[in-house]
Amino acid sequence: MDDPEKRLAEIEAEMARADFWTNKDRAQELVREHTDLKAEIVGQGKYDKSHAILTILAGAGGDDAEDFAQMLLEMYRKYAERQGWGLKIIHQNENDHGGYRNITVRIEGSGAYGILKNESGVHRLVRLSPFNAKSLRHTSFALVEIVPELPAVRELAIPEQELEFEFSKSSGPGGQNVNKRETAVRVIHKPTNLSAIGESERSQTQNKEQALKILAGKLYKWKERQRQTEVEGLQIAKTTDIEWGNQIRSYVLHPYKLVKDHRTGVEEREAEKVLDGELDEFIAAESAL
Repeated sequence: MDDPEKRLAEIEAEMARADFWTNKDRAQELVREHTDLKAEIVGQGKYDKSHAILTILAGAGGDDAEDFAQMLLEMYRKYAERQGWGLKIIHQNENDHGGYRNITVRIEGSGAYGILKNESGVHRLVRLSPFNAKSLRHTSFALVEIVPELPAVRELAIPEQELEFEFSKSSGPGGQNVNKRETAVRVIHKPTNLSAIGESERSQTQNKEQALKILAGKLYKWKERQRQTEVEGLQIAKTTDIEWGNQIRSYVLHPYKLVKDHRTGVEEREAEKVLDGELDEFIAAESAL
């Protein structure tokens, strides 16, 4: 292509039109072209072509927040299926209602991290609570974290003395021998207090390697935030603040239906479609940030 910047501007002009998503096949084709052009012009993130590690953590909202975490998992599962990607549970902490206090999954697909990385942040749900006898309107929050699966822990060269390991009985599918052996592994990076769990494999050694890979991805993301902070002179927001005022996207199911991304301004009134995995418009807008 003679002038990629000119073509990028043409595509962005089309993306700004109100009828852009009328022809979904063409729209998705242009979104992919936009992503490729932007990578060519401004450079691609080092791990954008990696598989992704998705963690969802329930925040304020009790049973509703844990149910919201399950809803978000299904949303990303269906989006992954649309992309032809696979999904494997690495760790889960499920409640008695089928919701999740937290869950970590591996999204297996080339470029999954690059496409999904901007989904990281606090998500907010407003609806009539199915857990309240009076069906009162309820607001709940969940934190979504997307990190790359790094090909090797040695890339970040984590000193052994900075790591702490905890071993426990696995609750994952690989832990049938949980009554006999402690196969689950939790690794903590002491300087940053970042941690990761591996429990879906059958051996402690495999789960240790799995946990280290996830931790390496988290450290990469943390270092990227540090670098951005130094460049912009800003203070890093605490991702533990899973509450009002920090949300990147709101899903309103009552008294009206609307999904709105607070960073890009993208809105969709058919909220069920979004929760069914139709995220293309939101992800396309994120890539243009």
